[in-house]
Amino acid sequence: MNPLYSEVAQRAGHRCEYCHAPEQVFNFEFEVEHVAPISAGGSDDSANLALVCRACNLRKASQQNGVDPETQKPVRLFHPREDRWEVHFQVDPESGEIEGRTPIGRATVVCLDINSPTQLAARSQWMRLRLFP
Repeated sequence: MNPLYSEVAQRAGHRCEYCHAPEQVFNFEFEVEHVAPISAGGSDDSANLALVCRACNLRKASQQNGVDPETQKPVRLFHPREDRWEVHFQVDPESGEIEGRTPIGRATVVCLDINSPTQLAARSQWMRLRLFP
């Protein structure tokens, strides 16, 4: 486990900083990932670390940019330390779908496949249990 896990998890409220999955429903701790990868000049500093569920971490990998599906223009992905989640995303209260409100939000939703069938099924259960949003 990353030695900064406790600090990063507490700061994130024990939620994935991309899809907002609640860590408490998983049987293991979420991962601490580099927002800007080391290979791209990122550091191990706390300001470059985010708490991320396995699904988002695998899909993000070392990507920092995506394509806004609305404009087809390249944009950077959501950065948990620099951006506010509520500015870039909103949750449909009926479907549980996370919608991008901005080019950054839309590109992140697509890049991380945040509304995959598996994610939506899990999110609907979390909503039923009042663990999400």
